[in-house]
Amino acid sequence: MTPAKGEFMTDLSLLHESFARNGRVNAFLLNALTDADFALSGGRGGWTVEQHLRHMARFRVGWLWNLSRAHAGPLLDPARKDADGDPEWRWQDSPPHELAAAFAAGDTAALKAVQDALDGNRAFDDPWGEGAYQTNPAHFLQHTIVHDSHHRGQVLALLRMGGRTAQDMDALDAHWAIWRA
Repeated sequence: MTPAKGEFMTDLSLLHESFARNGRVNAFLLNALTDADFALSGGRGGWTVEQHLRHMARFRVGWLWNLSRAHAGPLLDPARKDADGDPEWRWQDSPPHELAAAFAAGDTAALKAVQDALDGNRAFDDPWGEGAYQTNPAHFLQHTIVHDSHHRGQVLALLRMGGRTAQDMDALDAHWAIWRA
């Protein structure tokens, strides 16, 4: 049954489980990386493994800044400002091995933002008039899963191109067990 306009489906247990599994896959990947892996790139001007991971983690705060600033707050460092005078992302210059904390904090903030919007039976703010997640705030969680998956695929390709053995890549494929559990 499709909810009426302005009413949002509130049973998100399966989506929450999928979002948690996505977080475990991110943690699995981060844990499997060596220091040298973060610098791998395709050699053609594309992003490094670290840049993909930073982008993935920062995706959460970037969207939350637009959708629900109160929920972006814990992800920001109010003592540091960007060129627009807005607070910078807390993990802006952190070593790459600290990105696991950025992912965990971002996931927590995203879940809280979605739940608060649903509890208030309201769509997210849409300051740029993009129609962002207006049919259901939970679509932000789905978008995050899809976005992370896209970039994880690019990271795995960079690892393969960077010399990971077939056995190494098979070990990384163990992340699929997280989805099948």
